[in-house]
Amino acid sequence: MTWEDSGDEEEYFYEEEQPVETVEEDQTADQTADQAADQTQISPQIEVRDGRVRRHPSYLSDYVTGDDDEEDEVNMVEIYSTDPLSFEEAEKSPKWREAMDEEMNSIVKNQTWELSNLPKGAKCIGVKWIYKTKLNEHGEVNKFKARLVAKGYSQEHGIDYTEVYAPVARMDTIRTLLSSAAHKGWDIYQLDVKSAFLHGVLAEKVYVQQPKGYVVKGAEDKVYKLHKALYGLKQAPRAWFSRIEEYFIKEGLVKSQNEETLFFKTNKIGNILLVSIYVDDLIYTGDDESMVKDFKESMQKEFDMSDLGKMRYFLGIEVLQTPLGIHISQGKYAFEVLQRFGMENCNAVCNPMVPGNKLDMDVDGERVDETYYKQIIGSLMYITTTRPDLQFSVSLLSRYMSRPTLMHLQAAKRVLRYLSGTMDFGIWYKRGGDGEMLIYTDSDFAGDIDSRKSTSGYVFLIDNAAVAWSSKKQPIVTLSTTEAEYVAASSCACQAIWFNRILEELKYDVEGSTVILCDNTSTIKLSKNPVFHGRCKHIGVRFHFLRDLVNEGTLRLEHCGSQEQVADIFTKPLKRETFESLRHKLGVGSVGDKLSLVNQG
Repeated sequence: MTWEDSGDEEEYFYEEEQPVETVEEDQTADQTADQAADQTQISPQIEVRDGRVRRHPSYLSDYVTGDDDEEDEVNMVEIYSTDPLSFEEAEKSPKWREAMDEEMNSIVKNQTWELSNLPKGAKCIGVKWIYKTKLNEHGEVNKFKARLVAKGYSQEHGIDYTEVYAPVARMDTIRTLLSSAAHKGWDIYQLDVKSAFLHGVLAEKVYVQQPKGYVVKGAEDKVYKLHKALYGLKQAPRAWFSRIEEYFIKEGLVKSQNEETLFFKTNKIGNILLVSIYVDDLIYTGDDESMVKDFKESMQKEFDMSDLGKMRYFLGIEVLQTPLGIHISQGKYAFEVLQRFGMENCNAVCNPMVPGNKLDMDVDGERVDETYYKQIIGSLMYITTTRPDLQFSVSLLSRYMSRPTLMHLQAAKRVLRYLSGTMDFGIWYKRGGDGEMLIYTDSDFAGDIDSRKSTSGYVFLIDNAAVAWSSKKQPIVTLSTTEAEYVAASSCACQAIWFNRILEELKYDVEGSTVILCDNTSTIKLSKNPVFHGRCKHIGVRFHFLRDLVNEGTLRLEHCGSQEQVADIFTKPLKRETFESLRHKLGVGSVGDKLSLVNQG
């Protein structure tokens, strides 16, 4: 197999019968020999423990330690994946050879590296090929992707990298952007940056091996010195974000002061362009088609981009844009989750948890496989991106991942049964609403049986559709319902401050006090004045942040009836009628039902 680069006039080849030995492999061989010698010296001690079964610590079961030279690649792929696990397997297929050629062409075109000798004392990082079949929102093959990945786990801090943090867009921000576009009647578009991390410029000196199948003829002992990042390097995400941020600022976009991945641009007559970035996926919208078009063209000139048109499939989220509104759901992902755990043909139920059911640690219960239970909970966690009706159930079940029992597994499978009957459900953001924002906060006093801590819940609605929500166990034990509601309202207030600043940047009218609806009158009184000093003098100072905001006029707590308390769905299991009523108030439902209701209205 050969590959030529017309620019550098280098010839690449892969020798099947005589693999090229690298510096790293030589070092590994030496280490293996030394370890064997050490084991020979201590053999008398080992004989005493011949009958002992050695096991890795349980806390390492979810991590790749990098101790072995060959990774256990079987555990790194999905159960139903048919993608190649090794280069030797992929090279037999023309479609994967073409994908690898495309990846190498991108690397060379972007001037990612140069061939050089490994300096004395320098470390060479290994590389490997990763293969992935990309699917669209309908489950159809979109393209075959081969990615050259560096073995970043072997990097050393201070030598191969320093800072690694790179921000990604919050889902609250993305949903708010979708809601804003629906409210104002804008179309949302999507761009994908091809080989995004290859654009990030490296500040450190990093050397990598030549990849299998593309070894330079006559330079087998040389390595590549990186000028730009490769996927797998610890600093790659940070380098890429710094590059794209620098370009946005050069093009006149302004970064949000409250969300690092949100950028906006305003022209002289007040038109606005909004851009949000999640690693290599960009979504953008605005009220001026010329600004939208100019942005797309400038991005295509600067980077190798895929123009995906109107936003349809983003991070596993299916987006349906219609003249009446925008519907977001995760039906395809939900079906894959059910398939993965053998629940695609299960009997559906009407609510995710049995009303009044209280889970505990179940100390004497039958233990189940921790990994299997964690896989279910982890899969369900991502579904809550568009399914606030599942948030409480998933949050509650995640408390028992350290020691799950049969009772917990049965509760998790009930959530899957509920998901089976509501796979096409999602959130509906209607067009042309008045932009009214409603905030609800609630708590379930001493709901956790083991710790007796309460559960906080809040939800932010714009035009009667949820854009932000939370269900979380409180950090302290509260002594009354008033105190529990007060702690929950304080948590909601922090989110409200940030949310107001985002809405202000999106050109919403946020003048005046922000109203938070609570169904506890004592909490409302306590937020205004310390009227129950004898009962609340022990409450932590940080929770009295709420009272300061109320006295400043930034926030205002108002009473709502318990039947109208939408946040109740985030604090406890509910009866079917109540659950379905509150689910409807969250804007959750199938797109067919939402369109029929709009047409009737």
